[in-house]
Amino acid sequence: MTDGSKSNKVNMKTLAKVLNVSIATISKALRDSHDIGDDTKQRVIETARLLHYVPNPYASSLRKRSSNTIAIVIPEIADSFFSQAINGIESIVDIEKYHALIYLTHDSYEREKQMFNDMSSGRVDGILMSVASNTEDISHIQDLQQAGVPIVFFDRVCEDIPTAKIKTDDFNSAYMATSHLLDQGCKNISLVTIEGYPSILQAREEGYKKALAERNIEANEGNSISCSNKYTNENIAALKDHIQKIKPDGIIATVEHLATTTYLACEELKLNIPDDIKVVCFTNQITASILNPPLTTILQPAYEMGRKAAELLFDHLTGKPIQLEKENIVLPSKLVVRNSTRIPD
Repeated sequence: MTDGSKSNKVNMKTLAKVLNVSIATISKALRDSHDIGDDTKQRVIETARLLHYVPNPYASSLRKRSSNTIAIVIPEIADSFFSQAINGIESIVDIEKYHALIYLTHDSYEREKQMFNDMSSGRVDGILMSVASNTEDISHIQDLQQAGVPIVFFDRVCEDIPTAKIKTDDFNSAYMATSHLLDQGCKNISLVTIEGYPSILQAREEGYKKALAERNIEANEGNSISCSNKYTNENIAALKDHIQKIKPDGIIATVEHLATTTYLACEELKLNIPDDIKVVCFTNQITASILNPPLTTILQPAYEMGRKAAELLFDHLTGKPIQLEKENIVLPSKLVVRNSTRIPD
């Protein structure tokens, strides 16, 4: 290819297609990143030379420029889990003398996508992210990663993106919660979850089903109810209808705000917790111990997850020999037993 007008059309996407690798691999190889092996680098450089690839100087300047800023993309701030995770992240951000911009998606795919479009201008050096519950199309995340912006997931991860993932053992946590209710005498346990597709909810449902299967209890579809991921009166009404129809003697609420929904639904139905119905919730809220009755919880390592995610991102940004796509860290949660699952005297 010797025609200059044609050579200008050769870009990283072209190289990626010719070599059958990702655009991210091309970008890293041309930047001599330690993430890429020497053989792959040599193939990319040789192909770029043969095809007369000319880097985009504007894009290159954006990639080389450091903003000393990272983005924290999370569904909400009211949730105690994310508040504690941010504290863990900022403990590392402060040490590294960086700034952190917090982006709230309000659990909306559309907002999440727009935020990623805004970040494509080079305003952040890296991203720490927990995915919105209704995010199925991940092209906006892929595009920014392929442009050279490192992304680390925590809690709600995207399994199809090759990068670091920090999460807790949601399968075992739900298994532990369900087993505890069974040990406390429950025989008809409902799983209260939210609408959407985050991997954590699927893992929790699978853990719930395994615990039931081990006790020879069939997991009926009718025992699972999906609520909105917002605090609404509609959720309370839906849960009341569910309880009246299914008559569960135990409930596992899979996200924090559903604890309040469950308590209010039981109060309006004149059901006593734990005598009539026992409740376990995935929550880090500090008020769990002062609810009436005090709430049995699955306590997640939110601070540690945030801190570890930030450590990995900054290890990458500072050039330490780390391959983000090979980092998949699972931190254990723990069951904190309180009176909401007490066996009546």
